[in-house]
Amino acid sequence: MYSTSFLRQSSEITTTILPTIIHKSTYRLNFTYLKLLVFIGLLLPQCHYLKAQVVEKGKGAKVQYSNGIGIVAPDSLFSLNFRFRIQNRAAYTTVSDDSFSASTIEAMVRRLRMRFEGFILHPKINYFIQLSFTRADMDWNVNDNSTANSSPNVVRDAVLIYKPTQHWTMVFGQTKLPGNRQRVVSSGDLQFSDRSIANATFNLDRDFGLHAYYQNNLSNFVYILKGVISSGEGRNSVSSDAGLAYTGRLELLPFGTFTNKGDYYEGDLAREQTPKLAIAGGYHRNEGAIRTAGTLGRDLYSSRNLEEFIADMVFKYKGFAFTAEYITRHTGNPITENALGQQRVVYIGRGTMGQMSYLFKNNYEIAGRFASVTPSKSIYAVELYKEEIGIGVTKYLRQHRLKVQGNLFYLRDKDMLTSSYQNERWMAVFQVELGF
Repeated sequence: MYSTSFLRQSSEITTTILPTIIHKSTYRLNFTYLKLLVFIGLLLPQCHYLKAQVVEKGKGAKVQYSNGIGIVAPDSLFSLNFRFRIQNRAAYTTVSDDSFSASTIEAMVRRLRMRFEGFILHPKINYFIQLSFTRADMDWNVNDNSTANSSPNVVRDAVLIYKPTQHWTMVFGQTKLPGNRQRVVSSGDLQFSDRSIANATFNLDRDFGLHAYYQNNLSNFVYILKGVISSGEGRNSVSSDAGLAYTGRLELLPFGTFTNKGDYYEGDLAREQTPKLAIAGGYHRNEGAIRTAGTLGRDLYSSRNLEEFIADMVFKYKGFAFTAEYITRHTGNPITENALGQQRVVYIGRGTMGQMSYLFKNNYEIAGRFASVTPSKSIYAVELYKEEIGIGVTKYLRQHRLKVQGNLFYLRDKDMLTSSYQNERWMAVFQVELGF
């Protein structure tokens, strides 16, 4: 016999979903909803049967709910953990700093992610898959000059992970390169609604390649080495060229590891009882890059070799957190042209970011940010200096998994040839993050 909860679910399907299958005016079947109904109808009895095996017999797959929904096969040769998260956002940008008329109003699901992870055959052999399902999260906007993608990019991460020892980790597939810290921090673990303008301009993003990580310690002093050889073309590339990308990063934690890997989420939610510090430096070289930002941007009219240098740090202690980043990008000739004289330019120069916050005991947090992007002199004629000043208030209801954020930014640009500021404006953002 099916359980009372299952009968209640069936009743809800009949009274709620079924009426939407039939169109009110034409009574024609909506086959999308019909297929969904059939799928749910077939799935629910199986879910009940699985639950019955676990609870009543104890011989089926093991199910846990501590961090998403996890399932371990009865033979312990496979596991699957499922999680999702959404970011619902509303934003208002003014025409100028002294006129509060709307320049743009944004209301959207900024991110909708689903992730699957686990092991197969052996606990040392893991996998990680992350998919994105909103237009804004798939780099899909043919009218935006910053991107070359004319079709949706659903796959964000798809990797196999092998941990032969406690010190070594090998990763093969598409995922984030070990670039600046704020980029590697998940977008769901940020103090502000999004990353800084320095990250937007210089981050290495995702690429397909082979990663090798090594972590060890000398007493309480922890050091981590990361190296990657990748295609250099960015995520979901359909073709490649003869050039590859090489990325290296060194992280030093002189006071030991952070609580719950706190060096890779923003804010001191763990309220570290002893000072914790992480200092890192990195180098990236992309040979024969064919996009304006290496792994991102529009296609160049001719390839370039790009280099980036990265330095960052994070400090946390008793609710206080401070993060800083410095990034530079170089290339020999940043300007490319086609036969018609049209130009596409590699943004070379430097980006800086500083961010400070304090978490109160009632789980309210205040944070401040200053970030800037400065072009090199050779591209003054085509690129602007950009500046971002922001303050934010966050209420953590379940750490970063459920939080409400309010941000206010002051943004402005400057023409480096005339030293005149322009496009000065305010931006207010309200965002709710929900996930598990």
